[in-house]
Amino acid sequence: MSRKKTYVLDTSVYLTNAECIYAFENNDIHVPLKVFEEIDKHKKRQDAVGAQARKIIRIWDELRTKGSIAAGVRIRQGLGLVKAISASGIQPEDLPQDLDKNVPDHLIIATALKAQRESPRKVILVSRDINMRVIADAVGLTSEDFQNNQIVDNSESIFEGYSTVLVDDQIIDRFYEKQSVYLDDETLHPNQYVMLVSNANEKKTALGRFVSTAMPVRQLLKSQKIWGIKPRNKEQQFLMDALMDPDLQIITIIGKAGSGKTICAIAAGLEQTIDESKQEYTRVIVSRPVQPLGKDIGFLPGNIEEKMTPWLMPIQDNLQFLMGNDKITLDIYMQKGTIEIEALTYIRGRSISNAFIIIDEAQNLTTHELKTIITRVGEGTKIVLTGDVEQIDNVYIDATSNGLTHAVEKFKRFELASHVTLHKGERSKVATFAAQNL
Repeated sequence: MSRKKTYVLDTSVYLTNAECIYAFENNDIHVPLKVFEEIDKHKKRQDAVGAQARKIIRIWDELRTKGSIAAGVRIRQGLGLVKAISASGIQPEDLPQDLDKNVPDHLIIATALKAQRESPRKVILVSRDINMRVIADAVGLTSEDFQNNQIVDNSESIFEGYSTVLVDDQIIDRFYEKQSVYLDDETLHPNQYVMLVSNANEKKTALGRFVSTAMPVRQLLKSQKIWGIKPRNKEQQFLMDALMDPDLQIITIIGKAGSGKTICAIAAGLEQTIDESKQEYTRVIVSRPVQPLGKDIGFLPGNIEEKMTPWLMPIQDNLQFLMGNDKITLDIYMQKGTIEIEALTYIRGRSISNAFIIIDEAQNLTTHELKTIITRVGEGTKIVLTGDVEQIDNVYIDATSNGLTHAVEKFKRFELASHVTLHKGERSKVATFAAQNL
């Protein structure tokens, strides 16, 4: 058998990353006609999936000008061919009786089996759909996932934003005396939080924020109440420090349900917007993805705020709690524009200045969608991204490839960003018990 392989890519791969055809080196890519049809159904979507559909269509159209896709055309120098293949001529062995050719996935599998029967090369089906890979394996077709968009190996490898550093006993004393303490540790990133631990007494500790090897470790914001919310653990102390520092313009937060990521972010936003003595911003803008993000919410009655209400109820609950359950005051702030509810579907094209932006459930955003949002940030704006990478509803991404994980990993090297991971549940004893035992 030839060492050169033939890859048959499922629709889900193209919709995840339109540039996937450049990732298979000198191997050939076969495109079932059914995939062309499936891609066409998504091209009008106003989200990342639609953007990828339109992009791959343009790539195919460009390739078509260089040769015949029916006969096979070279993708680019050093890469293989891309070729359209048909389901015509499928034999009974290509489509087991248990499968239905009217089901797109089954027809794509049958087309790949036909290619495997006719080709001396190894044929591999590539799909983001787990069950499709299982079915392919069950009928004797090699299958694999497409992980080109994966930025970390697994969720445990995601940057935590916090590190424990062993130091001499007197270093901690100097830190508490507000003397300059430097850490010569090249593994630490800008604005990474640290717990200094005495190498003589592990119970003697101090919390700070590393800036750089050339600058002293920063003292944290004192554990005072921020809009009525006080940090309950060291991670929340880290978070409040980052949220209240106007020099940090991008904050990423990963935490499980009930860890306080959303309520802390909203409290910090209100404190720096409504409290005139600490005012840094003119408005708080909160949103979360409508899943899927590109789903048209126009069929729902009312204005944008009313349309978004079903998806934004968790935000509304937190806002109302922070307002002391005073719905009238909350409504007044919303009417004045001090607190805004923004639909992510319509954020493209805006330029948002002097605002405190909170994007909740950011783990459901693709990298493309997140880039669209962050590039809307104008002068004097802080953006906070919160989410739980273990709870992803978007079928095209996972814990290692979602937009929030990309933001954490890409921004950790830069001085304008900071990341905090929250581990401890603080919502209630019941919520923590359920998270740990169910």
